[in-house]
Amino acid sequence: MNFKKILIASILVLSLTCTAAINSTQAFSLGSLGGIIKAGGIAVLVDTFSGQLNSFINTLTAKNGVSSDYATKVVPVITVGNGTYAGAAQVTGPQDLVDQTKAVLQLEGDFSGDRFRIKALIPINTKTATNFSRVQGVGVSAQIDVKI
Repeated sequence: MNFKKILIASILVLSLTCTAAINSTQAFSLGSLGGIIKAGGIAVLVDTFSGQLNSFINTLTAKNGVSSDYATKVVPVITVGNGTYAGAAQVTGPQDLVDQTKAVLQLEGDFSGDRFRIKALIPINTKTATNFSRVQGVGVSAQIDVKI
């Protein structure tokens, strides 16, 4: 089965599982557990398909004449700010620094009332939003959103 079919099948199974879990958790008033389950499922998908997503992005950028000679890797995005979102990002830089990068921290805020929405994307050395360090010398070259 090709990558696209596997990805679609995985997302379908994840969606059905999350929907059932959310409906049952709502009956027990467990609040945001459904969002946590969805985000956890997306994180598993990102870990599972990170290599294929990375190859796809590298092919896409090469096809459009904007590829890089640096190392790349796809990691999950951890969002802090206006809501909770799930997704992934491709980071790029020297191989040793890319290897240190475990996630991208996305900080969100509004500027000038709600006229501007700001997203700061910061490569970090852990998959949690606590006790992390920024990985200097690594940049974010692509953002992957997962429709949930």
